[in-house]
Amino acid sequence: MADGQNAPETERVETVWDQNRARGDEASPSGTSGWPGVINADWTMFAVIAAIAFAVGIVNALSGAQDAAWRGDSYDIGRRLFWELSSIIVILLLVPILMLSVRRMRRTAGPAAWIGIGAAALLGFSVLHIIGMVGLRKLLLWLAGSAYDFHFSLAVVLYEFRKDAVTAFLLGATLWLIESRRELRKAARAGLSMPAAPLGQPSPDLIWLRDGTSRIRVVPRDILWVASAGNYIEYCLANGTQHLIRGTLAATESELARFAIVRVHRTRLANLDRVSGVDFKPSGDFELTFDNGQTLGGSRRYRPAVASLGGRAARESLAGSPDSR
Repeated sequence: MADGQNAPETERVETVWDQNRARGDEASPSGTSGWPGVINADWTMFAVIAAIAFAVGIVNALSGAQDAAWRGDSYDIGRRLFWELSSIIVILLLVPILMLSVRRMRRTAGPAAWIGIGAAALLGFSVLHIIGMVGLRKLLLWLAGSAYDFHFSLAVVLYEFRKDAVTAFLLGATLWLIESRRELRKAARAGLSMPAAPLGQPSPDLIWLRDGTSRIRVVPRDILWVASAGNYIEYCLANGTQHLIRGTLAATESELARFAIVRVHRTRLANLDRVSGVDFKPSGDFELTFDNGQTLGGSRRYRPAVASLGGRAARESLAGSPDSR
């Protein structure tokens, strides 16, 4: 936090496979979205952060005034409190930026992405803090018939940025813990609300997709195709619903093979039980038509996986393909 001197004069996502457990239906994700809802569910924790921030500001002001008195300067506690509290007010107004950044980081995989999000959040936080702090001080002192000079220079900006970096890190770590606590509460509520499966009634094979603390139960028959999307896997269901789950296509292919969901392209799997037609192209590629009218392209490298769908003609076409690997 700034001490008022203004110069040396601040989606885990995993897939869970389950054959014989049916503890609940699709769990819709909860949470808030938009700027007003960023900290809506954690007002108590936000109040605690604000109380601690103001307490630290008051202690800093008292310490600075005492140090000044020991050096023979003016004690002037009122001026030092004004510097501290004006900075803290702006910092608290910027907490939603840090919260949004923390939530984005928790839903993003990879240290490179975390560093990028953190750097952008820190830069934005510091710029807005300096601008807001200076603007607030100028406005309040102007209303009081006085004036404020920030003494803008590279050295002063770097001085403020160093303090902002420490403040942003401490607040970010606190907000990360708040998010963890909130997700644990969600998981506990979800676990209590899930009805148990009736005893003695075995469940059919099911696929559980887990996105953070949310679990989504999917019947394999409902899957049309699965595609790779970077570090994620996209499931497309017959009713048009799509789920983006973190994972690899190779692992997904291994788990889904028992449901006749096979690879038809380097980046795609298809549910052969839902295919109503197949069109083999002269190039060796092919196009699958599902029973709901949707289509999906496949590459000639994976024609053997679908050759049986076209009967004898398909097998003869496959035998004459220039690349039947």
